[in-house]
Amino acid sequence: MNTLPFKSVIFDLDGVVTQTALVHSRAWKEMFDGYLRARQGRDGGDFREFTDQDYLTYVDGKPRYEGVKSFLESRDIHIPYGAPKDPPDKETVCGLGNKKNDTFRQVLSREKPKMYPTTVELIKKLKEQGIKIGVASSSKNCQFILQAAGIEELFEARVDGVVSVELGLKGKPEGDIFVRAAAHLETLPAESVVVEDAESGIAAGRNGGFRLVIGIARNNNQKELLENGADVVVDDLGGIDIEWIKKWFMRPARPLLGSSTGLDQEIPDVTVHPAHLRSPKGFPFGKEPVFFLDYDGTLTPIVERPELAVLTEEMRGIVKRLSQKYQTAIVSGRMREDVEKLVAIDGLFYAGSHGFDIKGPDVSLIEPQAEKTLALVAEVIKKLKKELGSIEKLLVEEKKFSVAVHYRCVDPKDHAKIKPVIDNILAGEIRLRVMEGKMVYEILPAIDWNKGKAIRWIMNALGLSWNTSQVVYIGDDVTDEDAFRVVATRGVPILVHEEARPTAADFYLKDPGQVQKFFETLLT
Repeated sequence: MNTLPFKSVIFDLDGVVTQTALVHSRAWKEMFDGYLRARQGRDGGDFREFTDQDYLTYVDGKPRYEGVKSFLESRDIHIPYGAPKDPPDKETVCGLGNKKNDTFRQVLSREKPKMYPTTVELIKKLKEQGIKIGVASSSKNCQFILQAAGIEELFEARVDGVVSVELGLKGKPEGDIFVRAAAHLETLPAESVVVEDAESGIAAGRNGGFRLVIGIARNNNQKELLENGADVVVDDLGGIDIEWIKKWFMRPARPLLGSSTGLDQEIPDVTVHPAHLRSPKGFPFGKEPVFFLDYDGTLTPIVERPELAVLTEEMRGIVKRLSQKYQTAIVSGRMREDVEKLVAIDGLFYAGSHGFDIKGPDVSLIEPQAEKTLALVAEVIKKLKKELGSIEKLLVEEKKFSVAVHYRCVDPKDHAKIKPVIDNILAGEIRLRVMEGKMVYEILPAIDWNKGKAIRWIMNALGLSWNTSQVVYIGDDVTDEDAFRVVATRGVPILVHEEARPTAADFYLKDPGQVQKFFETLLT
């Protein structure tokens, strides 16, 4: 039985498991150089060959047709997209992509794919410990390569270019294929690892909210992998073992205000993104900060009942000053209308119900899949009130898109009665999931949407980039870990907790009083 803090590891294929990246690169170069020469002979102009840097920047890790389109646009070449069935001699995006694929398969039919021994060895050791293993690749040749290499049986789940088309999944840098692979393994991104060698794949692991994203710098691209969101970068997986991954999952945050926790001694000697070495002396920031703030437990102390969590006028004034100087959003598990009234500051973005309901100046979002579960959530609320109504001081908080069962004030002898009732009500219901927070059970739609996704949506709405903005997320609960994992390495995730605990956040503040002190420091 797996007793480790992580349950699955999902590997990219080319450049991570198999040494087919070079074959891909040769096939891309042969196809593009041939096309560019033919185009020069027809239209005139200078010939510029397809380079290794072109491969890494525009093609590597992306779905084939997207790679063709991306590279051609970089050369200001615009041709019809065509259709996937286009023959390889047709001058369309799909035609060129199909020509590259023909070249690639011709090479593989003659040569058995080589593997990276350290990766295969790590996979076998992980499987021995009960860790589930998946492969996620943009390539439509994924299964063909696995079979040719004789390693298909190592993987319990495969999400590749063929599966992506069938399911309508978005390609990298979106996290769809990794999230789907984790789902096939019956695990969550929060308890999973992604291993990638491509910049777009690293960004996909980060955007998917995975707890640990490991980059392998096969092409001397350490800097680029780190910039796209890798937690750590290594030259080869020979330096990574199960104990190392376990330590990473159990790593605590460091105090943002106060002395060091000695975190640096807890992390093995690997190349670590500067975000994990950042000192409080790094504030204020080098880039323009953008603040995303939870409400309960972050701006106000945790109280016995939700309606008692009222923002002090002093904290409201400081948040208002912060929002006047920097772009600020509130991201809460409360209903959006409720938290908007409680904060009562105009001009902010408000994301309620864990990000399912977002409203800002001139834009808004109701997450479509969450909206489809409204009737189901209402039905669950009725059952919870009926079956848990006899437990004194238990509170069932209705949140429209979700429901929270608070038991902070319940007699401890009755705590054990609550979860079995919730499990029984939700038995067989795959459209809802349960998250356990601070003396509360949150029941919400089982869809790929959370506070981290809400942050990305707001950033897109505001036209903000990770490269130019320093995203700061401050939250206190388990539901905030979704946001921490998306922000990690690319911004500053800050946990509000009385002491260090395992988390995806880099720093922690002890309580809302320290949050206020932090804001005051930034505003002086």
